[in-house]
Amino acid sequence: MKNSFLGILCMCLTLLSCGSDEDSLQKIDQLLNIYIKDSSGKDLLKPTEIGSYTGVSFIDELAEKDNVNVSYNRKMLADSTYYLEYLAGATRQFVEDDSDGNKIYRSEIQVSLIKKISETQNAPVVEDKLEIFYRSSPTVFEVSRVLYNNQLVFTKVPDQPNVATVIK
Repeated sequence: MKNSFLGILCMCLTLLSCGSDEDSLQKIDQLLNIYIKDSSGKDLLKPTEIGSYTGVSFIDELAEKDNVNVSYNRKMLADSTYYLEYLAGATRQFVEDDSDGNKIYRSEIQVSLIKKISETQNAPVVEDKLEIFYRSSPTVFEVSRVLYNNQLVFTKVPDQPNVATVIK
């Protein structure tokens, strides 16, 4: 009887200790959608259209080795607008601790773009710089701001998706 009681007590304590405290979980918000448009709002990421960037590649500029590719996905909305979806993969470099006690990190990505200028010709490759800044606190790890060729194209708004629009 005494052994049964101890066994049941051990199982109860085990179950109680396995409970999770959802408040202690860190929210991860690092999905970034990048739209590239011209000044009139025309989508420049259509993969087969003349005048669009049909070739895109991401290279990690902070990686220990040269020419480390970074993965992304070219996706399309229901209205046929294309965008680049970047989740993760580039090296993150510590920048600073901010005044609120958050840690700031930075990724730098070379974006190479190939524009189709005719059915048989492409323009020379354009190499741009994408900088993504992240904020890390005990409760959240998120994209905080994005620079494209040193121009601010995104600043985080709480509970909103991370969407940057680049005008070329």
